[in-house]
Parts: sequence; structure tokens; C-alpha cells
Amino acid sequence: MGHIHAKTRENLLAAMHGEAFAYVKYMLFAEQARKHGRKELADLFEKTAAMERFEHFAEEAELVHLVGDDDDNLLDAISGETYEVETMYREFADLAAAAGDLDAADRFAEVRRDEIGHNEAFRKALQYLEEPVI
Repeated sequence: MGHIHAKTRENLLAAMHGEAFAYVKYMLFAEQARKHGRKELADLFEKTAAMERFEHFAEEAELVHLVGDDDDNLLDAISGETYEVETMYREFADLAAAAGDLDAADRFAEVRRDEIGHNEAFRKALQYLEEPVI
């Protein structure tokens, strides 16, 4: 597969964000429909969600070479978690608190704590992969 134009890559990444969001949203919609005894509606949401994830997202991810070797994947994950911990969730919590949205501020702070744990786990996994085999 050849080099992809920067704007095309940017568009593929934007499309992937949309597909990933649609997947999770439709799975939540399916859960809600199932709670209301609407099995056929739940099945429709789940079928559509699967297409968003296993066809659309996966095919776009392949075009942008999203998945690398395990070391590269861990480095990418660490980068994303670090951004979420150090910048995104910290700022979101502060802004929500300043706006008086205390439930949102608390949720952002709680998620930030979870992300710290994810980051530490990924760092330990990377360290383990980099240890020489004796």
C-alpha cells in the first residue's frame, strides 16, 4: 500500500472517530431497547453497530496503518493516555467546575484517575516487552 495524502489521512481519522462513536452509541441504544423489551430494535442497533466497527472502522484503520507492532501500539497508547491524564481530563474537570457543572467535573476527575491506571499498565507492559530474554 502506498503513501496516503495528508488530507486523506486526516479525513480517514475523522471518519474513524465518527464510526467509533456510532458503534458505542448504537450499542448503548441497543441496551436501552433491550431493557424495554424491544428485541428487534436492539438487534437492529447491534447489527448496525457491528458494521460500523468491523467493516467501516476496520477498513479505514487498515488504510491509515493504525495498528503497528506491539511496541508501537503501546507507545501510541501511552501517548494517548498521557494526553488524557495531563491535559484533556484535567482541563475538562477544571472548566466544568468553574462553570458550576460539579457532576461533570467529578466524572472527569474520576475518569482521569482511571486513565492514570491505564497509562501505568501500558508503561509496565512496554517495560516488560523491552526486558531482555534470559
